[in-house]
Amino acid sequence: MQMADERIIQVDRATVWAALLSPEVLKECVPGAQEVTGSVDEGFEATVVQKVGPVKATFKGTVTLSDLVENESLTLTGEGKGGAAGFAKGGAKVTLSEVEGGTRLTYEVEAKVGGKIAQLGSRLIDSFSKKMADQFFENFQTAVEPAAEEAQAEGETKKGWFAKLRG
Repeated sequence: MQMADERIIQVDRATVWAALLSPEVLKECVPGAQEVTGSVDEGFEATVVQKVGPVKATFKGTVTLSDLVENESLTLTGEGKGGAAGFAKGGAKVTLSEVEGGTRLTYEVEAKVGGKIAQLGSRLIDSFSKKMADQFFENFQTAVEPAAEEAQAEGETKKGWFAKLRG
């Protein structure tokens, strides 16, 4: 399954870049993530609980970052095993570019599954994979973007929770 999309995030590229490299942000943004630990250099380890159709599984796996071009692009590659439920692996090529008022985040995702989950059928898997990618990037945008409605109501600039952590 392959898909591509983009989002406009209303913060600078450096903030978006730092968030992509943060295990705290990844944990907050990956749907079903129970734990994400590690570093950019060594990769991240993750525990994710997901239900695909009638199959619920806890996946333990790794995420590595490669092809890093600071503030411009990177590739996230992940692989997880869910015991009897099967496995999932995939990657996302993420590109950042400046646009007026923020950053354009473009992504191309590829996902593969095997085992019991793969027996559910490609249409269900494709739909689930698209939903997971959309949810991740929606969560990511919420984490790093200013709370626009609150800022307008109060006449000031607010920061998303990740930006607040950075100062």
